[in-house]
Amino acid sequence: MKITYYGTAAAEGIPGLFCKCRICENARKVKGKEIKTRSQALIDDKLLIDFPPDTYMHALNYGLPLEDIHTCIVTHCHMDHLYERDLWCRNPGIGNNIPEVPLDMYLTNAGYRLTTERCKEVHTPESRVKCHLIKPFESFEAEGYTITPLKADHAPATDPVFFIIEKDGKAILYANDTGTYPKETVDYLKTCGKHIDLVSFDCTNMLLKHRGNHMGLEENAEVKDMLIKWGLCDESTVFVVNHFSHNGGATHEEFCKIAEKYGFVVSYDTMTVEF
Repeated sequence: MKITYYGTAAAEGIPGLFCKCRICENARKVKGKEIKTRSQALIDDKLLIDFPPDTYMHALNYGLPLEDIHTCIVTHCHMDHLYERDLWCRNPGIGNNIPEVPLDMYLTNAGYRLTTERCKEVHTPESRVKCHLIKPFESFEAEGYTITPLKADHAPATDPVFFIIEKDGKAILYANDTGTYPKETVDYLKTCGKHIDLVSFDCTNMLLKHRGNHMGLEENAEVKDMLIKWGLCDESTVFVVNHFSHNGGATHEEFCKIAEKYGFVVSYDTMTVEF
């Protein structure tokens, strides 16, 4: 399997649009890996995770092959993970010469309602965008993958989930936008009997000690230890930290040196990991 990170920031991006903090000023000056757009990832060039407002930028500047992608799974309906307004671009007369294969959007209840209402409002036919309702702990099949949504600790009104994605004996745990895992998710992970080859952690808080509905490096290390204890991960597992805020207290370069001590790979826009 392969995962490509097209966006690796929290909602504000780095640099923040109006921000003049040390982290943002450094990103404007240094550019490169210090620039982080809103989070989005692609599995094996075919399974898209989240649809942020930076999707167009990812296609334009990073080569996201959006015209060849027909499946998108969505963690939750916050704007930086679901910018449903851009789906209008698939409408007849707006997106031309599009094969008659819809973009299948897999969403929990809040995102499903938001997207179906928007598609109805702007007359997007199901032949161009088709919405599918998903629920925590109910696995589904898409693009040849078995995908299991797990309940996340995030804004409850968004019905947040993160995912275990499996194919051909390989598995990814893609766990953005969650704090400490809810009990139901912990119970599932303890007993599921899976082996996870790559874990992608939410690390919005980075060096901050604050604990809420995001994680930082300290919590990531604790959860890593738990996943190993529960038998889901071992020395062969790749651990990636992702989804960063400019408030997290470190530049990309600084954070790489710190995260390496914990055995974490620090994601950056366009980073690809194969396993």
